Amino acid sequence: MATIDDIRENFELLDDWDDRYRYVIELGRTLEPMPEAEHSSANKVQGCVSQVWLSKKVERNGAGEPLLKYLGDSDAHIVRGLVAILLTLYSGQTPQQILATDALAVFDEFGFREHLTPQRSNGLRSMVERIRTDAREALAAAS
Repeated sequence: MATIDDIRENFELLDDWDDRYRYVIELGRTLEPMPEAEHSSANKVQGCVSQVWLSKKVERNGAGEPLLKYLGDSDAHIVRGLVAILLTLYSGQTPQQILATDALAVFDEFGFREHLTPQRSNGLRSMVERIRTDAREALAAAS
């Protein structure tokens, strides 16, 4: 799986937004398959025009800190790519790392603010808020 720095470098190489969209779609194809049972209403992200699912698993690192690991999926190719970028940022991170990472700033850096429809931008914010809420809940449970 690509790192966020790999994605950043690839974006810098692509000047044309059609090429960038193709790259985002390609990133979506690299997502680990989500089992059908995980496509549940509990995992569905509200506020997205497309259907989006995020399933969370909490594991522990060597220091006993919680790590939030995610599977994600969408019925829309571009949104699936956005999910892939989000999971690159957040999956496998501690709640503190998640809360310290401004995903929307990263998406702005890539130029998505000008190139996503308002509905997709709202959906992206909903996905980020869902993950940040999970992180806050994991922190509360750990203390």
